[in-house]
Formats: sequence, structure tokens, C-alpha cells
Amino acid sequence: MVHVTSTEAKLFAIRYSINQAFKFDNVSKVIVITDSIHVAKKIFELTVHPYQVQSVAILSDLHKFFICYRNNSIKFWECPSCLKWHLHNEVNKESKTFNPIPLFPSKISWDFSKKSESNDILKVWKMMFQASNLKGNQFLDLLNDDNNTIELSYVKGGSWLKMFGHSNSLCAHATRAITNHAPIGEYILRFFPREEFKCPCGLYPIESRHHILHECGRFNGYWNPRRDSLSHFVMFLELNPGAFVFPDILI
Repeated sequence: MVHVTSTEAKLFAIRYSINQAFKFDNVSKVIVITDSIHVAKKIFELTVHPYQVQSVAILSDLHKFFICYRNNSIKFWECPSCLKWHLHNEVNKESKTFNPIPLFPSKISWDFSKKSESNDILKVWKMMFQASNLKGNQFLDLLNDDNNTIELSYVKGGSWLKMFGHSNSLCAHATRAITNHAPIGEYILRFFPREEFKCPCGLYPIESRHHILHECGRFNGYWNPRRDSLSHFVMFLELNPGAFVFPDILI
């Protein structure tokens, strides 16, 4: 299967049309009508780009065309699809009924190669992240609105950051809670066992993250029990600014 982008497909269509036009005798003027004039400009773009195979082939045909007779010319006209030109509809119908057979089954496009490599990296990233020794045993696995564990992503700021990245203080607040590196009892017990680690509410021997999120009476201003979902977790932090923060910098 050949993987191509829409830009590659449009450039190939222009290349094929020009090539066929040059096969007729006494052709001195060619007009290319396209709804993607920005794609046609790639033919004459001097910088490095992933569509140069098509551009070079088109320029090679144009070179032969121009040296045949110095008055030969080619023009590119833009005709947006929104104008509903009748020939656009005809071409659209023809293209949908055409089932091409790939000539190079092993060939893939430059854009597809980038996406494939990116997906492979993301898979490895997710596998490494799921290893508890890499993400940390204390990492808080949160759920999305569909009750599925949130997976890693680099799109639009990632899976978590889009929910609290608008505020530096909230971001720090959430990061401390998610990684469990917050000034609470169970953290103190791990690193400073001689210090006091019981919950100030007096009802729990160890001030744990789970106790703060779901049980502690000091943070009872938020009624929704679904604090394992990212959206409700962030809402809890916003409505309880004293949770997971150092006593002298309550936000």
C-alpha cells in the first residue's frame, strides 16, 4: 500500500496533467486550473521540502516544453471548490470510481515516515512510563471523562497540562499532588521519619494523599467524590487551595 498525503496527491495530479498535455502536437500554451494554488507553488519553491520528487519531475517536463519553442507558456489559475465549478464535480466523480493499483508497494511518503516514527517513539514512551520504576510508584493515575486511564500524549500540551497549564500556581499544585511530592504526612514519613506525619484533622495516623482527596474533613468543601478523574481532581485543587501546599505559601 502506498501512503501519500493530500499535497503529494495534488502535485501528482498536476504532474500527470502537464505530462499528458505535452503529448499532443502543436501545444504551445497550457493552463492548469486548480483549487489548491498553494500546492502548485511548491513546484517552484527553492527551499528543501518533502515534495521535491514531484516538483523535480514537473520542472523537468516544463524544461523540455520551454526549450521546444521560446513562446511556449504555462499558467496556473485558482478555482476554489466552493465556487462549485461543474468540472470539479465531474473530476470528483471520476476519482471516486478509480481504483489504482500501487506500483511501489514498499514506498512510503516522507510525511508518513515522520508520523510513523513519531508513533513508534510515543509507543516506547508509553511503555516506559507504565513501568513503575520510571514514572514513580507514587504517581497518581487519573481517569478521563470516559473512565479510562489517561494516556500520554504530546498533542496540545499533553494529557494533563491542558487542564491546569493556564496557571503556574495550579500547575505546581497539581504536579506535587500527582507525583506525591507534597508536604504531607506520608511524604514526611518517607524522607523525615522523625518529624510529625499524622493528619492535622486528628482522625488519621498518616496524612496520605488518598486521605486528603477522599476522607479528610479539612477539605470537605468539594462535594463530588469522583476525584480520580482529571477534571474533578483539578476542581478539587481549585476549591481547596490549602491541599498539597507548603504551610507558608498557601494559595
